[in-house]
Amino acid sequence: MRLAGGRMIHYQLRCGQGHEFDGWFKDSAAFDRQAAAKLVECPDCGGKDISRALMAPSLSRRRQEPAPSPAPAPASQSAPAAPSQPVVSAGGEMPDHLRAMLQRLRAEVEKNCDYVGPRFAEEARSIHRGESQRRGIYGEATPEQAEGLAEDGIEVARIPWVPRAEG
Repeated sequence: MRLAGGRMIHYQLRCGQGHEFDGWFKDSAAFDRQAAAKLVECPDCGGKDISRALMAPSLSRRRQEPAPSPAPAPASQSAPAAPSQPVVSAGGEMPDHLRAMLQRLRAEVEKNCDYVGPRFAEEARSIHRGESQRRGIYGEATPEQAEGLAEDGIEVARIPWVPRAEG
């Protein structure tokens, strides 16, 4: 299981062709900069004319659905590559556009967060207690460790970890 800590904003986005998709950004200004620079791309058609779509408010379910918390900082280490196995969804092979989105998410996490490996739960608690620098982290944790973090009020998110994009 790959976990990441770090507060990010979730936006429902829409391309010029009307396709809607999700996007995660450090803050509103990060979305504005990336959209203006044409760095945000529609996973369906590749369009780069992207705007925020209307969204319903998000209701917190702290104990049931943990969400990311501290702000990300530049990464100091890289994570090991994921094993080379085919990525499948419940219905079979994962669609290419979904795999591409998850590869972009992985690249952003690796770029903006510190890899702490199997020490994820320990480091998340240290940050929560103010003993370590507040920053985005990612690494591995057992389901029991993730549940313990949630019970302690430490918000984490599980991320589908696909192999890095080639190129």
